[in-house]
Amino acid sequence: MSARILVVDDVPANVKLLEARLSAEYFDVMTASNGTEALAICHRAECDIILLDVMMPDIDGFEVCRRLKTDPATHHIPVVMVTALDSPSDRNRGLEAGADDFLTKPVSDVVLIARVRSLTRLKMMTDELRMRAITSLEIGMQAPERSAVADTGKGGRILLVDDRPSSYERLATILAAEHTIDVEPNPTEALFHAAEGNYDLLIVSLDLNNFDGLRLCSQARSLERTRHVPILAIADPENSTRLLRGLEIGVNDYLLRPIDKIELLARARTQIRRRRYTDHLRDNVQNSIEMAITDALTGLHNRRYMESHLATLAEQASTRGKPLALMILDIDFFKSINDNYGHDAGDDVLREFAVRVRKSIRGIDLACRYGGEEFVIVMPETDLHVAGMVAERLRRSIAGEPFAIHKGAKRIEVTISIGLTTLEQKGEAVADVLKRADTALYRAKHDGRNRVVSQAA
Repeated sequence: MSARILVVDDVPANVKLLEARLSAEYFDVMTASNGTEALAICHRAECDIILLDVMMPDIDGFEVCRRLKTDPATHHIPVVMVTALDSPSDRNRGLEAGADDFLTKPVSDVVLIARVRSLTRLKMMTDELRMRAITSLEIGMQAPERSAVADTGKGGRILLVDDRPSSYERLATILAAEHTIDVEPNPTEALFHAAEGNYDLLIVSLDLNNFDGLRLCSQARSLERTRHVPILAIADPENSTRLLRGLEIGVNDYLLRPIDKIELLARARTQIRRRRYTDHLRDNVQNSIEMAITDALTGLHNRRYMESHLATLAEQASTRGKPLALMILDIDFFKSINDNYGHDAGDDVLREFAVRVRKSIRGIDLACRYGGEEFVIVMPETDLHVAGMVAERLRRSIAGEPFAIHKGAKRIEVTISIGLTTLEQKGEAVADVLKRADTALYRAKHDGRNRVVSQAA
C-alpha cells in the first residue's frame, strides 16, 4: 500500500529517522522543515498523510493542523502529531485542533506503521469518493467541503458496546453531553443493534467477558449496513497489541484506559465529522448517477438510459425466446398547451403524465422520457395483445381525468396517441423496433389522435 507521507519537523535527525522507518515500509516520503512549507505542499495536493511536529520555529504544529482542518481544500488530509510533548493537555489540544492522532516520542515502529497504514486506507477511500463526486459540481450539486469544515462533530448517534457497568455508565455519561448514546452490554446482540440503529459511531470495548471484541469489529466491517460506520476501540493498556491488530482489520481509532474525558469527546467528534463527510460524498455520487440517467422534470429514465438498457432487454428477450413489447407515446397538441397556458402549465402536464404512467405499468417495465412530449415504455415478456390492453388502459387514464395546471387553479383536457409493436424476431435490431413503433404512432396521429395503433413485426 503506497502513500505519500509528509514529515514535518525542524530537527533534521528526527526527519531522517521517520523517513528511514517509513521508506522501509515502501511509503513515499516527503519532508518539510517548517509549517509554512508544509501548508504549501498540502495546498498543492502532494501528500496523503502528514506526520507533524508541534514545536517549530515559524508556525507551531497546533496552528498548522488548525489551518489544514479549517480549509475546505485540505481538511480531508489525515494529520498525526508526532511530538515529545506528552501531557494530557497537549494531546487534547492537538485533537481539538483536528489531529487524527497524537503520538508521543519515542514512537514504537509497530504503532507508527500500523497507524499510518490505517489512515492510508481511509485517505484512499476518501480520495476515491472525492474523485467520483467531482461531477456533482458540474451538474450544480453542492460540494460537502464547506459544510464539513463547519461541522462540530456533535449531535451524533453512538452505540457503546461494553459489558462492565462501572465502565459504560461513566462513558455514557461523558458522551451524553454531546451525543445520543445507546449502550449494548450484550455483545452477541451488538451487531444486530448496530445494523438497525443507523449510528454515526461504534465504541467497542476489547475487554469483553467471554467475547472477542475484535471479532465484533471485524463482523461490523463485513456487514453492508455497518461497513462504513467508524469504530472507536477501547482497551486496557496491556491489550495494546490487540489494538494494533484492530487497526489492521478496520478499527478507525482507539483509546487506552484510564480514559480522559476531553480526549474521548475529541476523538468521537473527529470520527463523526469524518463519517458525515464521507456519507455526503457517497450521497453526491449516488445522486449524480441518478441525475445522469433520470429526466429531472418527470423523474422517469432519460433517453440515454433507455437506449443502453433497451439493448440489454432485447438481448435477454431473444436469448430466452420471450416477447418484448415497446410503445411510443406522444401527448396530443402539446405545443398548443404551451402556447395557450405557458410553459409552466406544460411542465405540470408532463409531471402528472409521468405519475399516471407509473400507475399503469409494472415494476419490471421501463418508462422513459424520449424527448419533449414523447415517451417510451418497454414491457418485457409481454406480447402484442397484452401490451395493447395496457396501452388502452393508459390512454383512458390520460383522457378520463383533466390535468391540473397553475397549482390547481385550472384543469385542462389532455389526450395521447400511442404506437405499439413487439420484438418477435430473434436478433432484430433495436433501432428497427423503435422505427416500427414510431410508424405506428404516426398512423395513430394521422387517424385522429387519442388512440392506440399496433404494428406487428
